[in-house]
Amino acid sequence: MTLSRFRDFARYWRTPLLPGADLLTAEYHDHEFTPHWHEAYTIPVIEDGAECYRYRGAQHVAEAGSVPVINPGELHTGSRAVDEGWRYRVMYVPVDYLHTLAGEIAGRAEPLPWFDAEVIRDPDLARRLSRTHRLLEADADRRPAALAPGAPQPDLLAVEGALLDALSALLTRHARTREAPMGSAANEPRVEIMKALLAADLTAPLRVADLAQAVGLSPFHATRLFTQATGLPPHAWRTQLRLQRALGPLRAGASVAEVAAATGFTDQSHFTRHFRRMFGVPPGRWQAN
Repeated sequence: MTLSRFRDFARYWRTPLLPGADLLTAEYHDHEFTPHWHEAYTIPVIEDGAECYRYRGAQHVAEAGSVPVINPGELHTGSRAVDEGWRYRVMYVPVDYLHTLAGEIAGRAEPLPWFDAEVIRDPDLARRLSRTHRLLEADADRRPAALAPGAPQPDLLAVEGALLDALSALLTRHARTREAPMGSAANEPRVEIMKALLAADLTAPLRVADLAQAVGLSPFHATRLFTQATGLPPHAWRTQLRLQRALGPLRAGASVAEVAAATGFTDQSHFTRHFRRMFGVPPGRWQAN
């Protein structure tokens, strides 16, 4: 029997019930995500098909009913693992939100939650996350109508309760303490100095020699150190940062052209090309959702 393939479709949306988060409802067949990272925790639940992705030096496959969590700042890819593709729902949860929730659960200050690289196979958790995502999406869709006089109001207690229940289950069952950074501790300050220089002004032209001079290394050794530590060469890491920094202005309603210029892209088409590779949709559609 030939299975029907999924289309390439993505809808990004937001909700005041999870401040600062982006949420995604999507299915993919042909689209492939190039190596990228997110500043938030990426918490997907695969609802059908299967996705393969490279993460922490290994290839993983996440099938229907699994939860392939990606930690903030960690490089990963994404593409179909089966002929028909995959369908999933994703919550990009801000670091502060999940960190605060972990402390509330423990009743004390907790280290930053961190998750193992392996795909989480916990059917009950997957059901809770999927249900929460659907409730949040339904609430977001009916909010404009709910503003009308006399319109029935949603049961926000139920929606927020489901959200806290799902994320609490994720934390209590699967969260760990963040691993110590790999590599020589002596090199960590150098990498941080280079990151700070790359991030200081995203529109400023930089050369590898500028990074090398800042950390007292040759251009070759500075590039190699940075790539080993982050998984990306400096120019690619800076492109990822530019894309992350573009999200706030886009949410606030700035035009795509304005955001492209303010974040250091050469032109709007350059920005759109990179944005689509990372998020699966062009920036104008991401902004409109």
